Amino acid sequence: MSHICDISKKVLTLTSILLETKDRIIESAIEVFNQDFSAPLQKVADNANITRRTLHRYFKDRDALVATCEREMEVSCKKAMITAIESSNEPLIQLENMLYAGIDCGAKYSFFYKLHQQDGHNHNKNNKDCVDYDFIYNSFTNIVKELQKNGVVNKQMTVQWIQNLHAGIINSTVNTVSTKESSKSSIRSFAWNSFIKGIAP
Repeated sequence: MSHICDISKKVLTLTSILLETKDRIIESAIEVFNQDFSAPLQKVADNANITRRTLHRYFKDRDALVATCEREMEVSCKKAMITAIESSNEPLIQLENMLYAGIDCGAKYSFFYKLHQQDGHNHNKNNKDCVDYDFIYNSFTNIVKELQKNGVVNKQMTVQWIQNLHAGIINSTVNTVSTKESSKSSIRSFAWNSFIKGIAP
């Protein structure tokens, strides 16, 4: 009986290690591809502190890794953004919560945004990732237009410009958080104040 328990513990430990390594590869890939989508897999492996051979034990090729990264973003980032949109009926609160959701998602949001904006992206309305992106983008568009109509946001600015500014501030905030120069609550406040003042009339 003791021998069986020892085997079970070893199996659980090994499974835990395998899952941790896989999660580390995914997080590393999102971070690397967010900076340079064309980066080689060796850079992902180096960032995850593993060998290229180990990476391929989990993912047979680049497409498989990118697809898994997309799934990871679907579970966390897109859910957070949709929750932010549905958090209130007040456009200004929705916009603020979308900013915070993007910050909380970190590199996942930036990668998700870039993935759908890059040249060569095959936008497919039958693909759930693309459908969710469209929902988020269309919601963002409607929120901005409503705020422009109410005189809260500069009417001369295009939605695309405001969305790019939104993504840029999220990216800058994530980089600042990683340096631990200020408290997280202060940084979120800095981000929102910078964003809303930047798009004010």
